[in-house]
Amino acid sequence: MSDIASVSIARPLEEVADELGRSFAEYGFAVVRDHGIPLDLIEQAEEKAKAFFALPDDTKRSYQLSGGGGARGYTPFGTEKAKDAKIFDLKEFWHVGRSLPEGHELTEYMAPNIWPAEVDGFKATFTQLYDAFDAAGLRVLEAIALHLGLDRHFFASTVNEGNSVMRLLRYPPLGDDAPEGAIRAAAHGDINTITLLLGAEEAGLELLTRQGEWKAVDVPEGALVINVGDMLDRLTNSRLRSTTHRVVNPHGAARDRSRYSMPFFLHFRPDYVIETLPSCIESGCESKAPPPISSHEFLLQRLREINLA
Repeated sequence: MSDIASVSIARPLEEVADELGRSFAEYGFAVVRDHGIPLDLIEQAEEKAKAFFALPDDTKRSYQLSGGGGARGYTPFGTEKAKDAKIFDLKEFWHVGRSLPEGHELTEYMAPNIWPAEVDGFKATFTQLYDAFDAAGLRVLEAIALHLGLDRHFFASTVNEGNSVMRLLRYPPLGDDAPEGAIRAAAHGDINTITLLLGAEEAGLELLTRQGEWKAVDVPEGALVINVGDMLDRLTNSRLRSTTHRVVNPHGAARDRSRYSMPFFLHFRPDYVIETLPSCIESGCESKAPPPISSHEFLLQRLREINLA
């Protein structure tokens, strides 16, 4: 889809900020190249994720944590469903969150990570990838701040030690036993600030345009797909749009193979209060701006809606 921005963030951000911002305002999506996440690390992470998902079902389920809202460890096939959807998504996933030192003030919001003992190097690989995603996300937010006319480092304190989650995703082959009407990921918006997605080269990701049409997102090899989440939409009073998107079922030979991807859901700090930016409120329309809410409260509301809390 040619009109979604595709930019290199190795360039000075002042040169690409408005192109990114316009894309987020119109589509809620952009493609980012030269994001700084090393290719060998991405390949290593893909290998480790595939090794985990190939483990026996009972082994994987031993890493499912009850009462944690799916925030850490394993979530089995047939658990998560999109808001208002009647059928579960056709996917299973593993979550890695931020590791905090013991006694940290935010530990009440962020549980310790758990790691599968069966996959050598899993912890080291995904700890490194988490940090790389975090750094790439901060650079994208810097560009967004420039586009919004804010200090370029405006977002640094809002996401410092934020409740960001990295998801390792597997969509299994589509067997004849798939529930009627079920798709790999039903239409939904993301809850968080921005999402950075690796592994979207294979067809399937689609966004809903303002005109109500589904459009495929085309991604060059190794690039990141970035989309605006509901928290950033709320902060900017929908100037930057959290767009409904989905992952549709493939046709032909692709039905018989798994699809893998790795989204990083970048979150504000749990104690950050999302209050609409004054520059995003029209004069005289102050009362129409959404009321302030802490990012943690907002997250809990939305997790209940998608069957994870």
